[in-house]
Amino acid sequence: MNRYAAILVEIFRRHYQPGIESFEFERSEIGEVANFLGLNPPKNYGDLLYYFRFRQPMPKFISDTAPNSLGWIIENAGTRTYRLKLSEISRVLPRLDLIRIKVPDSTPEIISRYALSDEQALLAKVRYNRLVDIFLGLTAYSLQNHLRTTVIGIGQIEIDEIYIGLNRNGVHFVIPIQAKGGSDQIGIVQTSQDVRCCKEKFSELICRPVSLQFLDDDVIAMFELTLEEDRIRVVDEKHYQLVTSEQISNEDLQRYKIYN
Repeated sequence: MNRYAAILVEIFRRHYQPGIESFEFERSEIGEVANFLGLNPPKNYGDLLYYFRFRQPMPKFISDTAPNSLGWIIENAGTRTYRLKLSEISRVLPRLDLIRIKVPDSTPEIISRYALSDEQALLAKVRYNRLVDIFLGLTAYSLQNHLRTTVIGIGQIEIDEIYIGLNRNGVHFVIPIQAKGGSDQIGIVQTSQDVRCCKEKFSELICRPVSLQFLDDDVIAMFELTLEEDRIRVVDEKHYQLVTSEQISNEDLQRYKIYN
């Protein structure tokens, strides 16, 4: 068991009772528990939370307490307070059987060369290729990257990017984007936070959350998600492959007509 898992398991042991569906703990407990176990506390306590939200499954000791079809997730529950909660789904994983739709790559080469992280590269490729427009069937404009704000009952959050969209009938939309590159996975906690933020900050707009995942360097999985009875559901999923125009054949174009 690694250091992060050992710390979280001990926090869980201290709060969990059979039959409960959630409990809250304070951020300071991470350091206190690490010292109790004789471990070096994380330099950034948020790294431990991120690790189990997006990178690795919950430790077996914790997951074994969840009823069938449920799993434990970590939510923000206010300033320096977190909530471990049972949820029907904790991660959104790309389907492996979907067709890859080829799109001419409009990413400037200089941007591809100097992107500093997978997440930055992913957001840039989506922006320059107008994939949000293509995926949602809207005209969409990037409003802000890495928006840090506070949400009532949650505390501070960060949204990877926010778009504002417009449809043919003049209806306005707010589109929070969650982007995950490398081995990170799409988590429902961030989507839930993004939706609640948009309802608070952009209450007059229709919220359509979108999540992005690199499958390969040139293949991007896009998901439209929604909250239904306080649970995350997948509305739509598409996989787009960025290619040169010469790589899109007439056979490709004929095949895409079938799915239109």
